[in-house]
Amino acid sequence: MGPPPEPVEGTAPVELVDAPAAVLWDMDGTLVDTEPYWMEVEQELVEEHGGVWTREHALQVVGSELIVTARYVREHGGVDLDPSEIVERLLDGVVARVRRSVPWRPGARELLAELRDAGVPCALVTMSYERFVAPVLEVLPKGSFDVVVTGDAVTRGKPHPEPYLHAARLLGVEPAECLAIEDSNTGARSAEAAGCLVLVVENHVAVEPGPRRVFLPTLEGLATADLADLAALADRTDRTS
Repeated sequence: MGPPPEPVEGTAPVELVDAPAAVLWDMDGTLVDTEPYWMEVEQELVEEHGGVWTREHALQVVGSELIVTARYVREHGGVDLDPSEIVERLLDGVVARVRRSVPWRPGARELLAELRDAGVPCALVTMSYERFVAPVLEVLPKGSFDVVVTGDAVTRGKPHPEPYLHAARLLGVEPAECLAIEDSNTGARSAEAAGCLVLVVENHVAVEPGPRRVFLPTLEGLATADLADLAALADRTDRTS
């Protein structure tokens, strides 16, 4: 498989401790690169209603709850629909695109398969709704995720810690013993607040450093055995400051 990727310069150094008790995966931008799909559908909906949707607008809602995104689209895109209807319109467009082609992130499926073979429990923790998650899960090997937590299954979404706390609880593990994989500030804040160590692989947005965050440029070449090298799970000191 080759050596794992080097941590991004300027981020927290790595130490060897134990492998995580579980790995908790974000989906959009982390497992699959569906953010461009969301941006396309948002723009189409806004333009249909005579508004203007910029990339800056789209980046503001990366990682957010769908209902939060819908409210933002209504306010800044001039879409005169109920937020719940906006959510359904967005889902219709993105689900159709995913069913045509699943845009996997580099190294994600390979690491997920290794974790499954090694018996490391995995959870999918996403703010997308179940009907959007379904076509992604359909093309993965059965049992790839032991637990799936979607945005319509929690009361408070990211950046609140509830999604990650709920996933850890369902897996029967302590959040502090888990590694979360994220690509956005919103998701990293959620996992960090839950007590997880966060592996950040930036994609469409820059993510700020934090006390429970370690950065890698990609998941490519990362093996199950490498996860213990990412950071000391017991060391919660922000060494980037």
